[in-house]
Amino acid sequence: MKRVVFNPKILGGKPILQGTRMTVEFVLGLLASGLTAEDVVQEYPQLTKADIRAVLNYAAAVIKREEVISPIKAALA
Repeated sequence: MKRVVFNPKILGGKPILQGTRMTVEFVLGLLASGLTAEDVVQEYPQLTKADIRAVLNYAAAVIKREEVISPIKAALA
């Protein structure tokens, strides 16, 4: 997780890859659109495969802590 950092002065504090202005959200979007890690690294040579793994690890950790609210619970709130 050392590769994913936060800085309130860069992109409003969104999680970014260290030494870049590439957000976790942006990289996940590239992967979700069908690009492979190799494609992303080729398109953005400042990134490495380790950066891509860090993004995926970060996203997995965030989702792991997320609370799922069922539609019924949401309606009652």
